[in-house]
Amino acid sequence: MWTHTKESQEKMTPREALGYLKEGNLRFVNNLQTDRNLLKQVNLTSEGQFPFATILSCIDSRTSAELIFDQGLGDIFSIRIAGNVLNTDILGSMEYACGLAKSKIIVVLGHTNCGAVISACNNLEIGHLTSLLNKIKPAVESETTVTDNRTGSNPDFVSKVSTANVKHTIRQIRAQSPIIKDLEEKGDIIITGGLYSVETGVVTFFDN
Repeated sequence: MWTHTKESQEKMTPREALGYLKEGNLRFVNNLQTDRNLLKQVNLTSEGQFPFATILSCIDSRTSAELIFDQGLGDIFSIRIAGNVLNTDILGSMEYACGLAKSKIIVVLGHTNCGAVISACNNLEIGHLTSLLNKIKPAVESETTVTDNRTGSNPDFVSKVSTANVKHTIRQIRAQSPIIKDLEEKGDIIITGGLYSVETGVVTFFDN
């Protein structure tokens, strides 16, 4: 499998980039991953990279973006942090990825049974993790459809908070980065969210 070049990246539309990710996840779920010569991709990308997607996901060991979207070396910018939350360093990384390196899509990817979300739902406070979990609290508070057992022991509540957390992060990206907002408004990129199922391997993308 070849790797993306400057020319292929430039020709790709944001919607086509989303399509590549959806097709890759379908291959992953059906165990039909592309046969790649990774060493050759190392050589092809040694003097430059032209990733078509930027994905903010959780550090969870089950949620490697390259694997679940069946992508190779040089295909995506992968940003990982517990709870797929946002900070200024991550925003700067996204601005580099889309503004300078010309990535076509930003995906904020949450997942089911997320330990960070569960901890936020349980109001866990421990060390530096406390400040990270506080970034998830707005999603916990915004989820009002569940009225009973609003804790990490309720899978339905956790799933809904995970979805709300992805949408909250997307709103933050648009509000806090004029660079990314401008790129989106001009149609150079799209920003979308999704939820990965650790039970099935399926990524469910949200409507923009």
